[in-house]
Amino acid sequence: MTSRFAVIRDSTPKTAIPKGAVVAMGNFDGVHLGHRAVIRAALEMAKRHGRPALAVTFEPHPRRFFSPNTPQFRLSDETAKLRLLAGAGLAGAVVMTFDKARAGTPAQDFIHHDLIERLGISGIAVGYDFHFGKGRVGSPSLLASEAPRLGIEVDVQPHVDIDERPVSSSAIRMALAEGEIADATAMLDGPWFVSGEVIHGEKRGRDLGYPTANIKLDNNCGLKHGIYAVRVGRGDQRFDGVASFGRRPTFDNGAPLLEVFLFDFTGDLYGAVLDVAFIAFIRDELKFTDVDALVRQMDDDSARARAALAAAPGAFPKLGEID
Repeated sequence: MTSRFAVIRDSTPKTAIPKGAVVAMGNFDGVHLGHRAVIRAALEMAKRHGRPALAVTFEPHPRRFFSPNTPQFRLSDETAKLRLLAGAGLAGAVVMTFDKARAGTPAQDFIHHDLIERLGISGIAVGYDFHFGKGRVGSPSLLASEAPRLGIEVDVQPHVDIDERPVSSSAIRMALAEGEIADATAMLDGPWFVSGEVIHGEKRGRDLGYPTANIKLDNNCGLKHGIYAVRVGRGDQRFDGVASFGRRPTFDNGAPLLEVFLFDFTGDLYGAVLDVAFIAFIRDELKFTDVDALVRQMDDDSARARAALAAAPGAFPKLGEID
């Protein structure tokens, strides 16, 4: 295993998998504070054992397999999740395909075949509510009961609360849907972010003095429509800006689009992949009766966004590089 974050998949030869690793297992949607407690436990255990620490996670998310026709607002797609896991200090991630065969694997078989025989783990950390295997029979208590016989260490992390409210991916989705960016940021231990390629739009922003980088988000994105203070990453570069996510009711009321205006930036971003971190909610999306009123509001939005960003210097998700 090199120092670069490695991604191990079902097709990875068994000989290429580091044996004796300690794993943090979970779905890790968003890699929030609760997930980070599990990861931290795995890292500490790995240090004691003198072993690498890996994440074990599943793609697609099991919810998509069991409810394929139900819209799923994911906090982090597979690539974003892996970048967050890499940024958390893990040596790599085992991405297990969640399909009919895996969904039907009994919990005991998963432990013995996947965790012990294939991965050869020496320890595992999980959250108190993580379940696995056919019928979700696998549980932290099952892992703990099997540990002595298998010769592995098991660490079960309790729930994490903020102000007596449990941290969870669903709670973060709800916060984002309500524009409660500060709450989401606190539960994630950093700003929520999206990534996407800059596409061509209607270019109205140029005429208004606010040229925007337009990014199409996932159709199931549940972020509240409105105006946000954002910090944008392009490689190692960082830019402050203001963004609109919504349907542009003043103009066309079309499909939702993220439109980002970067402060103090000139250049062509078409085709570039940007990371957009949401720092603060500015206001709801509004319909204006004339363009002059819209521009005046955009001036005010920009001033408020600059103030919010100045109050959060350096705020950006900690992301690592993946193979």
